[in-house]
Amino acid sequence: MITAKTISKRFGTFQALDGVTINVEKGRLVALLGPSGSGKTTLLRIFAGLDEADSGDLILDGLNANGLKAKDRQVGFVFQHYALFRHMTVADNIAFGLKVRKGKNRLAKEQIEAKVADLLNLVQLNGLAKRYPSQLSGGQRQRVALARALAVEPRLLLLDEPFGALDAQVRKDLRRWLRRLHDEMGLTSIFVTHDQEEALELADTVVVMNSGKIEQIGSPAEIYDHPATPFVFQFLGNANRLNGEIKSGEAHTHGWTWPAPGLPDGPAVVFLRPHEIDMTSSRADAQLAKIRHPLILGPIVRAELELPDGTFLEVELSREEHLSVNPEEGSVVKIAPKRLTVFAGSVMSTPHLDSSFGVDNYEI
Repeated sequence: MITAKTISKRFGTFQALDGVTINVEKGRLVALLGPSGSGKTTLLRIFAGLDEADSGDLILDGLNANGLKAKDRQVGFVFQHYALFRHMTVADNIAFGLKVRKGKNRLAKEQIEAKVADLLNLVQLNGLAKRYPSQLSGGQRQRVALARALAVEPRLLLLDEPFGALDAQVRKDLRRWLRRLHDEMGLTSIFVTHDQEEALELADTVVVMNSGKIEQIGSPAEIYDHPATPFVFQFLGNANRLNGEIKSGEAHTHGWTWPAPGLPDGPAVVFLRPHEIDMTSSRADAQLAKIRHPLILGPIVRAELELPDGTFLEVELSREEHLSVNPEEGSVVKIAPKRLTVFAGSVMSTPHLDSSFGVDNYEI
């Protein structure tokens, strides 16, 4: 069990972390997800011992790690840009952490060579031991960085935007490979990302961070299907955001009325996913909408819908739905939401909503 208790960290006047508490169970793969400046990398570096918290406690397997040096934490760290030694071969890079050990923990040369060979096989880089980083692809360099982190047999593996510098296809391939490796080795891992798809695909647990605080912790399904705050909903995937009003347990927006039990009367922010819009609705509350800018993007079709009051909604259709609807520029359809999520509060002007105005929500 890895536990951070009320961790706070300030850089000058900037509050990077503000009372963050998180538990990481052994064997879990945890994603720290959030926009730039949310505090996720600072938290990762505090776990690693590369930064020190201003206040709070860090417990590693029952041991209070406050003040414990990075080399004594038994933590492996993989940096976004690999941080490989350019003048060293692949084998020497992987062996670095083993060669600098001292005393009873130092391995014999033959043991180090055997371990490096095993790790090269594990990360599927057999035959590349004598190459230098400049002779490798980005994906290969990231595997070398991972093998170097694994060489010290860490109790905790930390990865900072591990796939951020790679192209899309390599990123997808490495994600699947890392997930299999994690499961096979029984690792406890925490990785930082701002990529929602990456977090939802890879992690057992997702920690959504914003402005130095944790917005929500849960499984990928829980985070996506039951967002606790407007920020979480908007950050996880595309979302249409509408003004609304709550009266007597019902939310009203753009001619649609939905139950909202338990939410106080007053302004509301209503979210509608692009793929949760019915474009052939026969419901009594269906609204007319004009199709703008239909665009075929592989397996999906994306378009804008203009409501009579000038509000624009983004809609996504499968190719099968596209064939049945056949949306063309300027054509008019009747639409209704398949599902809405309603929050008590006001729509904020910034694209990253401050959740402090209220976290009560009701999902339809």
